[in-house]
Amino acid sequence: MGVKSEIITSDIKANKKKSFIKRYFGQFDLQMMVIPGLLFIFIFNYIPMYGVIMAFQDYDIFEGMMGSSWAGLEHFKMFFSDPRFLEIMRNTFVISGLKILICFPAPIMLALMLNEVKNMAFKRTVQTITYLPHFLSWVIVAGFTMSILSTDNGSLNIVLEKIGLIDGSISFLAIPEYFWTIIVSTNLWKSIGFASIVYIAAIAGVDQQLYEAAALDGASRFKQIFLITIPSIMPIIVIFFILEVGNLLNAGFEDLLILGDSAILRSVSDVIDTYVYRVGIGSGRYSYATAIGLFKALISVGLLTLANYIARRNGNSLW
Repeated sequence: MGVKSEIITSDIKANKKKSFIKRYFGQFDLQMMVIPGLLFIFIFNYIPMYGVIMAFQDYDIFEGMMGSSWAGLEHFKMFFSDPRFLEIMRNTFVISGLKILICFPAPIMLALMLNEVKNMAFKRTVQTITYLPHFLSWVIVAGFTMSILSTDNGSLNIVLEKIGLIDGSISFLAIPEYFWTIIVSTNLWKSIGFASIVYIAAIAGVDQQLYEAAALDGASRFKQIFLITIPSIMPIIVIFFILEVGNLLNAGFEDLLILGDSAILRSVSDVIDTYVYRVGIGSGRYSYATAIGLFKALISVGLLTLANYIARRNGNSLW
């Protein structure tokens, strides 16, 4: 019996191998379309991982990675003992958390509202207006923001003065208490339209017969949203939420670097990425910067795994 079971097992494995090869060459044209993307990811995402060895060295650009002296965990200890460590981590988690809390559900709400619009001309106009900011660079968006918040003919100050809420102009970008609101609002304006595309596409795939049956049962449009639309697109929402949690330590870079570059805002604007750029790369401390980047990557992987584990228990997950 043992010999027979081994023969059967080997036959199954051989058949699986043959079927895999057969499927591969049967989809050869599709595989050729995937291969360039895989090569791109391998070359630019996996090969550079060799560079993380710098985090454990006192890297010297003239000696290279092979000639630089070994430092062990020294750079990690330096970061954890930095007087600004807690402040940087706080800013990273707070700004990223606010972006998830506000900027994540906003595209879903926009998609749900646009789905209820029957006037196609108005719907396309709104979509175009909300999509456009995504294609503007942060330099241009920051310029708009600075112009709007300017004390010299800034539109926000003018409006607030006209309606009597303030007596004089306020330098919003010089007051730390306002910075988180400004950065999250700017990100919301820039991303809400483009981020809603995937949800609009998911809603378009919902079976229309479900809405017809619900209408016959007397369900209002509001009830149909909660009972049909949202449950139907929930797997997409969960997947994107898992990815957002995995990116919790990516609080932003260009937006914070441009809008929060002032020294007076440094206490509320400096996050891991801007700190690495300013202290690590800007000062030539490449090993220190790599160590912080590796620390960030490990925490992000842990958060992603945890979020996926929780989602999997509810029936939706990435893996």
